[in-house]
Amino acid sequence: MFSEEQFANFFLYYKDLPNQRKAVALLREAILEVDADILSDAAEWAKQYREKDEPVPGKTGEREIGEAGLKLIKSFEGLVLHAYKCSAGVLTIGYGHTGSDVYPNQVITDTTAEELLQKDLRRFEKGVGDCVNVPLTQNEFDALVSFAFNCGLGALAESTLLRRLNAGEDKPTVFRQELAKWVNGPNGPLPGLVRRRDAEIALATTA
Repeated sequence: MFSEEQFANFFLYYKDLPNQRKAVALLREAILEVDADILSDAAEWAKQYREKDEPVPGKTGEREIGEAGLKLIKSFEGLVLHAYKCSAGVLTIGYGHTGSDVYPNQVITDTTAEELLQKDLRRFEKGVGDCVNVPLTQNEFDALVSFAFNCGLGALAESTLLRRLNAGEDKPTVFRQELAKWVNGPNGPLPGLVRRRDAEIALATTA
């Protein structure tokens, strides 16, 4: 039987989508010890789960990247319509999209590349919103989404950058000092990363 934590984690991203309804049905069949009624869509816990929580004071909330941030990401990721291996050896396509849906010799259209980018951005937007506990301007938010898109949400979550921001330190100072550290490859600073961090710093520190 699922523990309370496992049960909560299973439904962490439940948004009432068709595939998730199927997952609920499968889970209902699997947990024989629990009365099926408790897993129905009409159950009180299910209705409560689907309700949007009130934003926590100081959180960035659910928001989307702005035009400046989107332009920055697109310019540094570049658009490649065929699958290729990035410098880390990971199959990539479109605007820096990776994942199990990317395969050798794959070719996509501009439209598909844009769709994949928007899908990826939703994840990074949510990730930034979830881990930053202080208010952010649109440009600050955009810079963090770009950073997370490039380095990963795990890197942001474990970074001194995030710790200092959440501690309430002066944000322009934190962005200038901390983002500048994330420029190294295996053999030292990479020009492309230096340029990207400089662009993110410039964006984050622009009113």
